[in-house]
This record gives sequence, C-alpha cells and structure tokens, in this order.
Amino acid sequence: MTNKTFIIIISIFLIQFFLNSSYTVEPDEVLENQKQELRARDISKNVRCMICQNQSIDESNAPLAKDLRIIIRDKIKEGNNDKEIYKFLTDRYGDFILLKPPLKLSTLALWFLPFIFFIIGFFIVFVNNKKSKKI
Repeated sequence: MTNKTFIIIISIFLIQFFLNSSYTVEPDEVLENQKQELRARDISKNVRCMICQNQSIDESNAPLAKDLRIIIRDKIKEGNNDKEIYKFLTDRYGDFILLKPPLKLSTLALWFLPFIFFIIGFFIVFVNNKKSKKI
C-alpha cells in the first residue's frame, strides 16, 4: 500500500470519527452554568432514547429525546441530584430508559440471557464439531 493511499484511508477514518461524535443538544437547551451543563450531559448520555432505542438522548434528535433533555435540565435547575433525576425517569418510563439498567430481580434476564445464549451456542458448535469428526 502506498503512502498516499494510507493517508487517504486514515483521513477518511478521522473524518468519520469526528463527524459521528457530534451531539444534537441544541443551543437553546444549553445551561449557562457550565457545571450544571456537564451534569446534564453526563445524565443524558446514560438515558436511552425511547424512539431510537439504541442511542442515548444526548445523541438522538428525536422530539422525545429533546423533551427529556429539557426535563433533565429543569430538574438540575430545581436542585435535584443525579439519583433523584434517574429515579424520576425510571418511575415514569421503567428501567428500560437506562442504557445500563440496575441488576435486580426484574432485570436478571436482561443481564444474564446473553451469557446463557453464548454458552448454548458454544455447546451446539462443540457437539456438531464432535459429530463431524466421527464421520
């Protein structure tokens, strides 16, 4: 691979990397107090967009995500701590709103089913591999 091709590939990668890290928090949502704004951004990075479902509300441009960002900022202005804000959101939308739901009885399947499926898949591959060697 020539140096020119390598530089082009790296340039494309860097452009994609920086373009994908843009957030959709609008200027009218930003809090004047920098400390409060950082708290709001940290919280909104951990809250799932209920429309996009695989994005945080910090990354989503859905109307519901914007409403949730505004609610979070209002709660911060009111003086609520992070725990109270997360409790408000989970009381309203359930544990699914959190990108990292807590480990409790109602979320056990969410946490452990991927590992169980992995073990079952590994077992199936192992058994099929043994059968194919016998033939």
